[in-house]
Amino acid sequence: MANIVEEIKKPINAEMKLFEQKFYESMQSNVALLDKVTRFIVTTKGKQMRPMFVFLCAKLVGEVNEKSFRGASMIELIHTATLVHDDVVDESFKRRNFFSINALWKNKIAVLVGDYLLSKAVLLSTDHKDYDLLSVISRTIREMAEGELLQLEKARKLDITEDIYYEIIRQKTATLIAACCEIGVLSTSDDISLAKKMMEFGTYTGMAFQIKDDLFDYLTTTIIGKPVGIDIKEQKMTLPLIHALTTANEKDRKYFFNSIKRYNNDQKRVKELIEFVKNSGGLDYAVDKMKSYQQQAKGILDDFPDSEAKKSLQLMLDYVIERKF
Repeated sequence: MANIVEEIKKPINAEMKLFEQKFYESMQSNVALLDKVTRFIVTTKGKQMRPMFVFLCAKLVGEVNEKSFRGASMIELIHTATLVHDDVVDESFKRRNFFSINALWKNKIAVLVGDYLLSKAVLLSTDHKDYDLLSVISRTIREMAEGELLQLEKARKLDITEDIYYEIIRQKTATLIAACCEIGVLSTSDDISLAKKMMEFGTYTGMAFQIKDDLFDYLTTTIIGKPVGIDIKEQKMTLPLIHALTTANEKDRKYFFNSIKRYNNDQKRVKELIEFVKNSGGLDYAVDKMKSYQQQAKGILDDFPDSEAKKSLQLMLDYVIERKF
């Protein structure tokens, strides 16, 4: 898997190296505590898939320039801010096997750091009069917040239908990847229809990405080989579970719905529920939907002439659904 990521990065290796420096610069402040936290953020960063989407989409239609770097920094600032805030909301003390910011510096500082990063993203666009990019990130922040709140609202009643699930993952996950692709094009082209086309590509890719994440709950195992079932314990209604409950008979539906509502921490009931989802074809159904979104995204790429950037984006689509973590 690591080899695929290296292969994807090939056309943008130089840009990714330069981006690390520019991203760190975009976070800097005169407050010593903030600099300490932002240094920690840079040293514990993930694969940086989102900036990769920005640069590859920019290269698909033109040449990477300073606006592309600003766009990638804005996206990464928003992404980092939402992760910091999410860890506070979820009371999570680990992120990528490192302690989270709220674990190291407490909630109040974590919330303020998240706010600071969001403000830096907005300032980066206004300082350079990138109002088209500002419009994209403002819409993205709004949609991500709406998606989180819609999920929280539905989690109380556990009444998530398949259509509502798609809307939640579109807003929570796909909208940010869509923004990467749209910003990549806007940074190097004035063609709005082209930007919208690649935004659509990002949406389909993001939908496939989130369904893959939801499948991990049933496929990832503990040391002794048991599925983890974390989403079930957190009462999250994901696609495999929604499909299994929708197609179940009334007796099974009531029993397993009760498992989610009242016995979500009972290991025996969670294990039963995982087996029920597998036997009901919930995983196969989710895999088919994931592959369908992947094919829709590939269909959009087919309209572009062959290039290194296009090849990397095709590889990225394969990576999204084949990754092991």
